[in-house]
Amino acid sequence: MTTDQKKAEKKVDRRVKYSKMVIKNSFIKLLKEKPIAKITIKEICALADVNRTTFYAHYIDQYDLLHQIESDLVDDVKDYLANYNPNAFDSTTAEMLEKILEYIKANAVLVDLLLNANGDISFEQDIIMILARLELLPTVIGEDMDKEDARYAFLFFANGCIGVIKQWLKDGMKKPTQDTARLIYDLITKGQEKFFPR
Repeated sequence: MTTDQKKAEKKVDRRVKYSKMVIKNSFIKLLKEKPIAKITIKEICALADVNRTTFYAHYIDQYDLLHQIESDLVDDVKDYLANYNPNAFDSTTAEMLEKILEYIKANAVLVDLLLNANGDISFEQDIIMILARLELLPTVIGEDMDKEDARYAFLFFANGCIGVIKQWLKDGMKKPTQDTARLIYDLITKGQEKFFPR
């Protein structure tokens, strides 16, 4: 490849990145105002100041765009946590929860949209799968618990974590990330005995 060809390729790459960025930002802006079902490609393109051909060069429709935004965010979370690999549910888990909350806080507008507002339930499921793969939730199960019950227990804890995160976002993240991570950790490990003593 010649130097001129390399320069031309870089220029195209920059153009593609720019187009995708303005389309994404315009879509997020519209998503703040209304559900995805009411957002048209025409509106996204008008706000992004790109033509429909440019949009369709990268996305099938607004749902595909949403899915790609979610996938990018999920990949970012995985990369962000790549250095953590706990072997047991312990204080390292609280650190990892804090790291996730820090990431969420840095990307609060987008995460809040995807979890609380006009997003997609599949994003929640992706976050739950991250918790599963990273062993962020305990296998607080006895050896006598069967696999089905273990799966139910995991979903109970995972959905509880997501619920706390959603409320934390709705409250404007006033509670510090460290305190919120510790609360989630304590709810999982000490749950009823600490917060609802008999």
